[in-house]
Amino acid sequence: MIDQDPDPDSAEGERLEVLGLLVEAYEARHFPIAAPTPIAAIKFRMEQGGMTVADMEPYIGPRNRVYEVLKGTRPLSLGMIRRLMTLGIPAESLVGAPEIVTR
Repeated sequence: MIDQDPDPDSAEGERLEVLGLLVEAYEARHFPIAAPTPIAAIKFRMEQGGMTVADMEPYIGPRNRVYEVLKGTRPLSLGMIRRLMTLGIPAESLVGAPEIVTR
């Protein structure tokens, strides 16, 4: 026998909604998910899009610069951040870097 979700307007549906909100609040408080580092955000986007280092050249610069950014030896410039945002990477993830070079 397959259980069905309760009608949202029923007492059982409202109870389920409240329990879901309580679980969400508990998890946010006790198990917060840290924002990714800029490098992790870039690598995640590359993985999700099946992108290679060569594919990142229009956004970061020459291949050696892409490798430097991915290794963490070169900070993101403001221009790089702007171009990477066009890939759908949130600015909050990219600006998390302690150093941003404006060029």
